[in-house]
Amino acid sequence: LQLVESGGGLVQPGGSLRLSCVSSGSTLGDYGIGWFRQAPGKEREAVSCISSSGGSTNYADSVKGRFTISRDNAKNTMYLQMDSLQTDDTAVYYCNVGGDWGQGTQVTVSS
Repeated sequence: LQLVESGGGLVQPGGSLRLSCVSSGSTLGDYGIGWFRQAPGKEREAVSCISSSGGSTNYADSVKGRFTISRDNAKNTMYLQMDSLQTDDTAVYYCNVGGDWGQGTQVTVSS
């Protein structure tokens, strides 16, 4: 399974970004999927996950109400809509599908 994230960048506090993760090599719809992040000097942490059907989602308390996870199984793509970004959201964001990781995409929130 190959995963490629995109959509990261530099944004001011309060801004928004939409991350994408495209899967190749397998059918995304067979898996529950998740987004993780790792800030400098910190452990990788779970941000959000979504069931294979998309009917169930979970969020870390720190992002609840600001981030939205979604998936388009027909496009083998998962998304993370991030709104009201805060400086503490600065990290490298990774998607995970079936235990496989993407290369990560940098999100920097700074004024």
